[in-house]
Amino acid sequence: MRHVLHIGHTDLRLFLKRKSAYLWLFVVPFAFIYLMGTAMQGPGDPDNHRASVMIDNQDTNFLSRVFLDELGAQGMWVLSPTNKEAAARSIRIPSNFTSKVLRGKQSKVSFLKHEDSAEADAAIIEVRLVRSLIAMNGHILEAATHTDSLETINEDTLRKIMASPDPVALKAKFAGRKPVPSGFNFSLPGNLVMYLMMNLLIFGGATIASERRNGVIKRLMVHPVTKFELVQGKIYGLMLLGVVQILFFLAVGKILFHVNLGANLPAVTLTLIIFAWVAGSLGVLVGCVTASEDRVAGICVLASLIMAALGGCWWPLEIGPPVLKTIALWVPTGWVLQALHQLISFGSGFSAVILPIAVLLAFGAAANLLAARFFRH
Repeated sequence: MRHVLHIGHTDLRLFLKRKSAYLWLFVVPFAFIYLMGTAMQGPGDPDNHRASVMIDNQDTNFLSRVFLDELGAQGMWVLSPTNKEAAARSIRIPSNFTSKVLRGKQSKVSFLKHEDSAEADAAIIEVRLVRSLIAMNGHILEAATHTDSLETINEDTLRKIMASPDPVALKAKFAGRKPVPSGFNFSLPGNLVMYLMMNLLIFGGATIASERRNGVIKRLMVHPVTKFELVQGKIYGLMLLGVVQILFFLAVGKILFHVNLGANLPAVTLTLIIFAWVAGSLGVLVGCVTASEDRVAGICVLASLIMAALGGCWWPLEIGPPVLKTIALWVPTGWVLQALHQLISFGSGFSAVILPIAVLLAFGAAANLLAARFFRH
């Protein structure tokens, strides 16, 4: 064990002496986390989804403006016609909306379907549209009781009634819903997993290939160090490098990006450390079976990008077809992200990630055994 610890600590010190290592350990992942987190940050609370709806307001009078505010208050993401591609449904307010209502006549609001739109969002919009119409009629009815006729109702009167607290309020949200990971809750674990895998594969594979070529490993084998201790020492050094990156980005995610770690921080940290051990083991394995340093770098970059894509580092698997979730179970990135989303986005406890952690341990054990089997000095 003394030899394993010494080799690992020495490798970590050598890794951190490389100036280029800081670029790939911290700078590039930080930039991707920020850009993807900002781009994927949807409106509203992901636990209570705000469905997008396009408004075609043909009325220029005050009742249509009040109605639009009521739609927003009922939890809809109101879009202008210039963003109609992002909308699940459209609502058309007729040009005579205000004038007909104030004359006591019925005015019909059109609810229009979009092709290839999400049916779940459409159902949300329909329910909230009905709630908005009921609320709007209630406000008008209350305003009418304070005036001689509907025609004397003005915008100020109606808005004062809307601002006053309701005697009875309805609070509605999704019961037991697991939100699709979004914003920094998705970009932090996704990019951290991808760059952990990429860095530890490249550093591990290239180091083994380089030290075998320049004779460092031969000189180590002269000392009373077994092949198993040497392999485990290399893996331990890579795992320590991964721990440095993990601790840095967990602190950044908590302090700068306000990622919801909470009481699950120990479980998140443990999951990522186990994954760093898996990635380091795979990196040493690649270096053991590949002789050329240039070939190692190409293999590691390609393998890490493929595993990142299949595992869900680039997009949430929840929005894709079921086959993607099945494919993700064949790569360690899929299992670690499954565990991290359970802990960060879904609010589950440690019991929910026991299976992913067990599978990751199996991946790491297999990579360790194969690395020891194919190690060449």
